[in-house]
Amino acid sequence: ESQEIAKEIISSEPEILSQNDFQKAAYDVKGQALVIQQGQQRIMRFENFETINGPSLNIYLVNSQNKDLYYDLGPIKATKGNVNYQIPDDLELSQYDQVQVYCVPFKKVFSYANL
Repeated sequence: ESQEIAKEIISSEPEILSQNDFQKAAYDVKGQALVIQQGQQRIMRFENFETINGPSLNIYLVNSQNKDLYYDLGPIKATKGNVNYQIPDDLELSQYDQVQVYCVPFKKVFSYANL
């Protein structure tokens, strides 16, 4: 029984699937974007993140080769610090190669990180 419990604990250890620095698009930015798998759950995590604020900033998963293919993870939660965004279980993450901080009303990419 203790071996099964140990396996369960080990299998729920977070695994980093992707990790890259944020890059400037329209504005300077600091920090990294990580895609983390923990059990069945996937998380987009921003670490040591810092950006300027703007109107209606959302976090988009984007296919850089096909701009019509994107997924909105929702409004930005913080402009500084460490932040997590839940990635839906049924989302085919391999379709996306970037995460963007995107200003919806002005259709402007503030910054991005490759996945």
